[in-house]
Amino acid sequence: MQQSTDTSFPPSGPVAQPASHPAARDGTRHSLAEDCYAIVIGSSMIAFAVVLLKQAGLVTGGMAGVALLASYLLPVPATTLFIVINIPFFFLAARVMGRAFALKTLLANVAIMVLGMVLPWGIVTERVDPVFAALLGGWMAGLGILSLARHGAGVGGSGIVALALMKTKGWNAGRTQMIGDAVIVTASLVTLDWRAFFVSILSALAINSILMVNHRPGRYVGH
Repeated sequence: MQQSTDTSFPPSGPVAQPASHPAARDGTRHSLAEDCYAIVIGSSMIAFAVVLLKQAGLVTGGMAGVALLASYLLPVPATTLFIVINIPFFFLAARVMGRAFALKTLLANVAIMVLGMVLPWGIVTERVDPVFAALLGGWMAGLGILSLARHGAGVGGSGIVALALMKTKGWNAGRTQMIGDAVIVTASLVTLDWRAFFVSILSALAINSILMVNHRPGRYVGH
């Protein structure tokens, strides 16, 4: 049985590859071109989500939430902070998940940073409804994370910490990730008002709903 790797787990945890499926038996894997395409698509979704949430003055869970929160305190774009904050986690990812995973995660972060610089030129928004941004941004971020996870990459941050604690302490990765998300969103009260805080919770729930529905054992057989 081959196990798929992810840095942002739903409560059900990592996805296991069904041993009875042909892909699991013959070892068929995604090609390099497929992995590159998935990283571009996933990174684009995450970058768009971060830009949208930033425009609405919100945060969310995971590394995107940390980057957004930091961007309200520093005069630096959220997608640039995304990769800067993640630097120490790349080394942890290489140790815990392997060099291939760490390299793909690094490439995804670079793509998110570059796309975050380009998107404001291509998309100009005068007003964004916060609830709309929370839902759409959360769903897109969740789909982006899903795309990366299914091709052996991640977004780094708290997901890597959750995996490390699971391996060293036996802690449930999904539960650890949810606790991390709660801490990140709660910390946003430093800069956000109460309305933006509660709408940000909606965004974090939107991300996790995508992962819970689409990232289950046996649901996906590619690897």
